[in-house]
Amino acid sequence: MRRVALIAALIFVIDQITKIAVVFGLNLKDRGEIDVIPPLLNFRMAWNQGVNFGLFASGAEIVRWVLVILSLVIVGWVWVWISRGRHSDWMRLSAGVLIGGALGNVVDRVAYGAVADFLNMSCCGFENPYAFNVADIAIFAGAAGLVLFSGEGGQGGAKRRKPRRKTP
Repeated sequence: MRRVALIAALIFVIDQITKIAVVFGLNLKDRGEIDVIPPLLNFRMAWNQGVNFGLFASGAEIVRWVLVILSLVIVGWVWVWISRGRHSDWMRLSAGVLIGGALGNVVDRVAYGAVADFLNMSCCGFENPYAFNVADIAIFAGAAGLVLFSGEGGQGGAKRRKPRRKTP
């Protein structure tokens, strides 16, 4: 489980560093938008009080804390689930990525009252109105990895080993 914790910590740190650098370092919170490589990559400030794409964003303080608690429950459940089973390295990697991303967004909700989203990507005549962050990418990638790498019996493709004989 040490690797899961290290991966989660790495994702968490990358998420928080990028948010601090862009939102506060480049003053995106006041500037609102910065074109980086238009239209492929832009920084667009959005304070997300809901879940993905602002769903369930009511502005009510209770929603903020319900989302914090729900995120922590999911993180705890994933941690226990991964720690109790014999899962592949890919499953453990995916769990760490998901946990790190979820904790990154939890910190935002506690510290700022909303999640700091700033990445915006558009292409080929399609203008994407939504912004996201590194934690969102990690949550999506981690959840997708848990689904993709879960194998028969939840072993995540881990090879079954014969039990070792105990020697006297």
